[in-house]
Amino acid sequence: MIKLADYIRSLIDINDHDLNIILSNFSIKELIKGSYILKIGQVASSYYFIASGALRIFSDEEPNDKTLWIAFENEFIAELPSIKFQTPSHFSFQAIEDSTLFTIEPGKMDQLYIQIPKWQEFGRQIWEKAFLKAVDNVLLLQTQNATERYKKAVLNTEFIHRVPLKYLSSYLGITQTSLSRLRKNIK
Repeated sequence: MIKLADYIRSLIDINDHDLNIILSNFSIKELIKGSYILKIGQVASSYYFIASGALRIFSDEEPNDKTLWIAFENEFIAELPSIKFQTPSHFSFQAIEDSTLFTIEPGKMDQLYIQIPKWQEFGRQIWEKAFLKAVDNVLLLQTQNATERYKKAVLNTEFIHRVPLKYLSSYLGITQTSLSRLRKNIK
């Protein structure tokens, strides 16, 4: 859990005692490429920290699925509406690489917010980061053309080297054929 501890310490100043209490509430989950931690229609039961690997969050079922989010190491992910309201998820979470996650149940997360005030600061920061990334994604899809979206993705080398083209094209809102044409023209 060193990666999780380091990530927590990168965002908040926390003593060893409180950090150990926090870490003791997490469990480890290993995923093989292609496996799911949540499927559409299930009720979400955990928050996830990605220690290694990558996951995609998508809507609909194959072959019509739409990749909405791609998360890599050092990101927290969750299906918040499903967790908070105990409703079926509108999204699936799938590993696109072998992945190691640290998971925490909502009740434990809430208890830590009460028990350790610094954990509230941590929670605020991770969810602010996630919100800002979501806003960037919406703006990207709403205000930029396919070429501009692809160029922005190229700046994030993880997208280009780690995300299969069918998921990258879906994330960018273009067809695989258009993505291939863009890649050829922009090299």
